[in-house]
Amino acid sequence: MGESVYKVVELVGSSTESFEKAAAAAVLKARDSLRDLRIAEISKFDMHLDDDGNIVAYRAKVKISFKMED
Repeated sequence: MGESVYKVVELVGSSTESFEKAAAAAVLKARDSLRDLRIAEISKFDMHLDDDGNIVAYRAKVKISFKMED
C-alpha cells in the first residue's frame, strides 16, 4: 500500500442564520473547487457585530483536507 499526502486549507464561512450554516457554506464552496475532500475541522467560531452590538453574521473557521494527486 502506497503512502498518501494531504493538503489542508483554511476557509471562513459566514451565515446570517447560524454557526452550522456558516460551516456548511465553507465546505460547500470547497467542494465546488477542490477534489477528494477528506476531513473538515472547525477551528473557531465567532460573530460579526454591528455598532449596536447586534449579531450581523455567524462565522466558522474551517480547516479542510484533501488528498494530493499523484
